[in-house]
Amino acid sequence: MHHSCSFLITHCYILLQVHVHLFFAHEKRPKLPQSSKDRTKPFTLQFTTSSSATMLQRTCIVLMSLLSSFFPLGRAMLSLTLPTPHPNPEQVAQEVQRRVNASISRRQMLQISQKDQSLCLTGNPIDDCWKCDPEWANDRQRLADCAIGFGQYALGGKGGEYYIVTDSSDDDAVTPKPGTLRYAVIQTEPLWIVFPSNMLIKLSQELIFNSYKTLDGRGANVHIVGGGCITLQYISNVIIHNIHIHHCYQSGETNVRSSPTHYGWRTLSDGDGISIFGSSDIWIDHCSLSRCKDGLIDAVMGSTGITISNNYFSHHNEVMLLGHSDAYEPDSRMQVTIAFNHFGEKLVQRMPRCRRGYIHVVNNDFTQWEMYAIGGSANPTINSQGNRYIAPSNLNAKEVTKRVETAEGEWRDWNWRSEGDIMVNGAFFVASGQVVEVKYEKAYSVEPKSADLIAQLVMHAGPLGVGSRDNNLGMWSTGANGGGHSLGPGDDYTDDMSGSPSLVTALLLSLLIALPYIVFFNIVSLPFML
Repeated sequence: MHHSCSFLITHCYILLQVHVHLFFAHEKRPKLPQSSKDRTKPFTLQFTTSSSATMLQRTCIVLMSLLSSFFPLGRAMLSLTLPTPHPNPEQVAQEVQRRVNASISRRQMLQISQKDQSLCLTGNPIDDCWKCDPEWANDRQRLADCAIGFGQYALGGKGGEYYIVTDSSDDDAVTPKPGTLRYAVIQTEPLWIVFPSNMLIKLSQELIFNSYKTLDGRGANVHIVGGGCITLQYISNVIIHNIHIHHCYQSGETNVRSSPTHYGWRTLSDGDGISIFGSSDIWIDHCSLSRCKDGLIDAVMGSTGITISNNYFSHHNEVMLLGHSDAYEPDSRMQVTIAFNHFGEKLVQRMPRCRRGYIHVVNNDFTQWEMYAIGGSANPTINSQGNRYIAPSNLNAKEVTKRVETAEGEWRDWNWRSEGDIMVNGAFFVASGQVVEVKYEKAYSVEPKSADLIAQLVMHAGPLGVGSRDNNLGMWSTGANGGGHSLGPGDDYTDDMSGSPSLVTALLLSLLIALPYIVFFNIVSLPFML
């Protein structure tokens, strides 16, 4: 009996992984809000579903639910592909603070001993790890050792070869040319991707990454715009550093390559700057993000092990979404560190908006919002430490926090806490949780020196070097690697830019999760589908 159940669970699990998106397409389910990211974006095998296959899917779902209640293997199989969260998120948060304090102390001691006010060290542990080395360009992969927080294990392309992007075109999403960025990110081996000159890359479709890739834009002014833009779907170990990402619009309804051996149909994308979908060990550092169709950074579907640091966000409504939907329990595993970012001009809300998970918001500068800064639903843990919140002049928007569509009787037990945050211009943080009474953190007592420290920690947020904090694509400045390119007047961008492709009939196809399952599926499941 045990062996029969084990085989049945294993078979159903593999079959469901291949067909899970078709199941959701066929089932009637409540209409979720647009922000819930209910649009899944599979790249697929080219086959359709028969009624027998659909019936088998539903049978498997029922059987797996029942069997997993009685057999440990069933429970294990259900969580086999979910990224593993850190067992002690509080320990990770404490380690971030320890490293910040150590970097600040080191800077202060050197200032006293050297009496040098122009000291390179800033107290920011990420930047102090690599930026003060005058030979950093000869040891670029050292950057992979500098992350903090939940994304600290992101290897990117460390240990792999360097790939030099020599061609800024993106004319063919199925057969990308060698030398292009798309050709690099789909490769299976680790790659450290660099840019020898300033570059504007206009994506024709989503840029779908494979695992173990680093985008390293240091030394050049690199802008990514257009369709998509960046999609990290069911992968791991990606570092995106020193890139301008903006004016991203919806694309899709066409084939897009995701690896050297596979391409498949993509449905209409959301138009996120960076979409993190069922992925882990991701680090986004020193980028600028603005003016996209949907979110600037969205992480959903069980993604975890993410650090978002030293970025500059501006000119956007819904900035960052963490969590697929209130009902999606795997997002409880989500762990995200948001550190040293500058949330700048013309932002409205979602910095971030969280569903479930553990979110550590530490040493960020929130200089503008119109509705709220941090929001959430479905009981996420919010740990806010050492941030500066500058409220808008609107008397109705002074609150930093927002419990989205949730009654106070429900959210009073949520663990939302503020420690050492600086509240400016009437800003206040509504804390909650079992260990503290609901209270309104207002005019928090901090020394002026601490306020100066926030400015110091985020002073270099956004891309470093030429083009920093500037998305106005006029004339390129000459970067460290020399390339000076003129974009003519027709290449400038405005907020009215849409560029979305025309809609065609959507094809509802299944999701290819992992190539090894294909052979197993063809051998084992075929008799059941006949």
